[in-house]
Amino acid sequence: MKLYDYILSPSCYKVRLMAALTGVKLDIRPVDFHPGLEHRGPELLVLNPAGSIPILEDGDLILTESSAMLAYLAAKAAPEWLGAGSPEETARIEQWLSFSGRLTASLGGARLHEMLLRPGDIDALQAQGIAALRELESGLVEQGVRGMRFLASARPTIADIACFPYMALAPDGGVALDPYPAIRLWSRAIRSLSNFIEMPGIHRLHELKPEPAIEAAKV
Repeated sequence: MKLYDYILSPSCYKVRLMAALTGVKLDIRPVDFHPGLEHRGPELLVLNPAGSIPILEDGDLILTESSAMLAYLAAKAAPEWLGAGSPEETARIEQWLSFSGRLTASLGGARLHEMLLRPGDIDALQAQGIAALRELESGLVEQGVRGMRFLASARPTIADIACFPYMALAPDGGVALDPYPAIRLWSRAIRSLSNFIEMPGIHRLHELKPEPAIEAAKV
């Protein structure tokens, strides 16, 4: 499989992370997203007329939506990432996959504004990002009451990978994660997964400071 990739893109990172977690080897084709705007050039517009990345190419199959790529990688190599198959769990996964688009639009938009000076109403983007994080926090608290560490199940699914990167990079767009303890614990759970990989701005678990609640429990 060939992934047209930009190292600083959270959407591309989702696919690289999913491939690492499921043991799929990708042929990485770097794209000069900034400042070269290669994703809007003729070669890549043939593959994706929307002019966006990532793009995943596997033989005759071309995928241009990151959520579809996560589902495809899981179906090919590790179906357990698609959940247990119950109607309720499937619906929760699909709902969080849809929700991940709000994180991309809000937190991702704020990040592009702050890092690449993209046009946008930064106050509105940050407010929308905070609203999305509050919803994510609430969902994780409810899961915790059910005894589950992850968004849709007791074990991680593609829903977690879809929502994780833009959340983790929220500070790049001026949105702090300090007010969200359930999100921070969920982030640690994802970073502790076997074969987790990092990207610039998202570090491995051993580089993070311990959560105060975790340290207090050890005393």
